[in-house]
Amino acid sequence: MNITAFQALACPLDGEALQREGSTWRCQAGHSFDIASQGYAHLLPVQHKRSRDPGDSREMVAARRRFLNGGFYQPIAAAVSEAALADLPAAQAASCLDAGCGEGYYLRQLAATVAARNGQALALLGLDISKWAILSAAKQEPRPNWVVGSNARLPVQTRTIDRLLCLFGFPVHAEFARVLKPHGQLLQVDAGPDHLRELREIIYPTLKPEPRLDQQAPPGFTGLASESLRYTLDLAGQETIADLLAMTPHLYRASAERRALAAQLTTLSVTVDVRLTRFGIRKQN
Repeated sequence: MNITAFQALACPLDGEALQREGSTWRCQAGHSFDIASQGYAHLLPVQHKRSRDPGDSREMVAARRRFLNGGFYQPIAAAVSEAALADLPAAQAASCLDAGCGEGYYLRQLAATVAARNGQALALLGLDISKWAILSAAKQEPRPNWVVGSNARLPVQTRTIDRLLCLFGFPVHAEFARVLKPHGQLLQVDAGPDHLRELREIIYPTLKPEPRLDQQAPPGFTGLASESLRYTLDLAGQETIADLLAMTPHLYRASAERRALAAQLTTLSVTVDVRLTRFGIRKQN
């Protein structure tokens, strides 16, 4: 497969198709969006922001980059890549959107998986609401298109996506259904009840019972397949453990005292427990 840039972007202001003109994306109505020197486009209008600097901070992105590049979640990335490439239409170019891509680790792993394979072209698009995440992604891997945008209003043309990834993210299923082709698939990774349990036991006085992952397909979708991935990580070094904590929402939910307790750790064994589910577009009667 050949990795290509995704071209079917839509104007975040009026939904019309964007055309690239040099270092600018422009719609017919004249709305224009510059491509930064690092190679990404900012397609999140200020009126669609809920805060001045939404999404992960520069520090959280850096922690996630260090931790993921250490290979600790590589089994998850491998499973996602294989699922994304399964049953792709063979006769035409395909496209994949990572909605909430963070600093781009999983899309980079997918690109590495397909680059050596012969066959069709695969266009890649990574989107995240954090400008710091997209900046980091663009610096590490130039081949996909990277855009700052929101899952609530995907700047993507309708029915142009073959595979949509939502990994530990915030799914907006109505938007996902809109941009997926009729035979497209959503690949969703969610934390299981034991995910990072040992870390959570340190930073919370008591653990609330984790709800079981919903087996119901979201509106507009039908379930295709589901698999669980479970393994143990043996972490060594205060920085690695701190990076794991910093890339999770638990950092801000824990008390200062509990965070300080976690910061003293030099070794930690934690359980990785996630579920990868594939959904297809539900056919209309």
